[in-house]
Amino acid sequence: MLRSIAFTAIILPLLAVTAFGKPFVGVLLWSWVSFMSPHRMIYGFASDIPWAMVTFLATLIGCLIAREPKRLPRDALTVLLILFAIGITITSLAAISSPARVWARYDKVIKIIAGVLLTRALATDANRIHALLWMMAISLGFYGVRGGGFTLLTGGGNRVLGPRDTMIADRNHLAVALLFILPLMNHLRVQSKYAVVRLGLLVVMVLTLFAAIGTQSRGALVAFVCAGFVLWLRSQGKILSGLGIGIAGAAVLSFMPESWEHRMRTILDYQDDASAMGRVKIWETSLRIALARPLTGGGFQAMYEQRIVDRFTPGVPARAAHSIWFETLGEHGFIVFAIWLGILVAGFVYAARLVRLGRADPRHAWVETLGRMSQVSLVAYAAGGSFLSLQYWDGYLTLVSLLSAAHQLVAVPAAQRQAQTTGWRQATRSFAVPPAAHAPRPAPARPSAGTSWRTRAAP
Repeated sequence: MLRSIAFTAIILPLLAVTAFGKPFVGVLLWSWVSFMSPHRMIYGFASDIPWAMVTFLATLIGCLIAREPKRLPRDALTVLLILFAIGITITSLAAISSPARVWARYDKVIKIIAGVLLTRALATDANRIHALLWMMAISLGFYGVRGGGFTLLTGGGNRVLGPRDTMIADRNHLAVALLFILPLMNHLRVQSKYAVVRLGLLVVMVLTLFAAIGTQSRGALVAFVCAGFVLWLRSQGKILSGLGIGIAGAAVLSFMPESWEHRMRTILDYQDDASAMGRVKIWETSLRIALARPLTGGGFQAMYEQRIVDRFTPGVPARAAHSIWFETLGEHGFIVFAIWLGILVAGFVYAARLVRLGRADPRHAWVETLGRMSQVSLVAYAAGGSFLSLQYWDGYLTLVSLLSAAHQLVAVPAAQRQAQTTGWRQATRSFAVPPAAHAPRPAPARPSAGTSWRTRAAP
């Protein structure tokens, strides 16, 4: 009860600040509640309150009161998210899975999409982008520090679990989330101008890596290898970075007990593993559902119901597909799957563009680091998600929204400068502010976005 009172005493003033004209405070609060789920670590009345929804509503009220720009940009991510929301609404109406299961899942996913769109609308400058990255790092880093310490104290003999009743409660999901946040922590470390912060983040990163391996998730090992390889590719000093990644990986892997090594070796003998073969069979079921119903799929969690599985692959036990690819395909069909896949592709495209923009202009060096580290995070999510049902995770969707915001922040002023240099009238009219009558057109101001983060060169 005391924890519930203390938590409520903390969150209610922040909700009041949000509702009275500071909507971005609500975005940070929503991210904290969504990623860390602090209310799941307490007992009493506060643990059952839907804080994410309360925060979202307070943020909407704050948006109505605040006098700041809060318009969704007309970019690829916004269009894809809106199309995805429309798509899952249609597939839910046409679902063959039970309505109670469908609409319960739909309610969660549509709220996530709404929250990500609101985040995108309010992420309007570099400081806000980094504030959200810090909130993600703190929220998931909490479980990294706690899980890493637990792994070290127990010698890796016990499994690290996530917070109850959350999207990362399962140890496999938690492992991917921790590997996903590690590169973003490195971005924050590189961009910080304080040595104590850089050192602290380095310690947190090591503990988070131990926590991810301590989950004893085989998917986490696959994600770790893939993300480590991409991190080496995206590093400027290939020799030093390769040695660093190799030493870190060897130190963590050598620490784990023989039981962990035996479990990881089963990846090579997946034909003899009942769990692995069960996943392959349910993947086949998901594919058959999509082929039979290519426009709508079976609806949310169709492969979770035995009567539906028996209809397409008799004899296969109903279960989660444990694959972001096959589960999305089986639930929604090919069209919505293509839209969902487009969101992930958009994240990679935005990240690649940020790398190029950061290299072209030293003033925006921070977006180069963000782009490179985000590529590693997205690879960790895609590789680990190949064996998990994590396709609607708000963490990855929030990162894509921040990449979209950073791209607009840097690319649009660049387009303005190009229009001014070449004298293209149409481009100039598209981007420039109309001047006062009979007054000379002022030169576009140099963008200041990201100035507080231009403290260190990219690694």
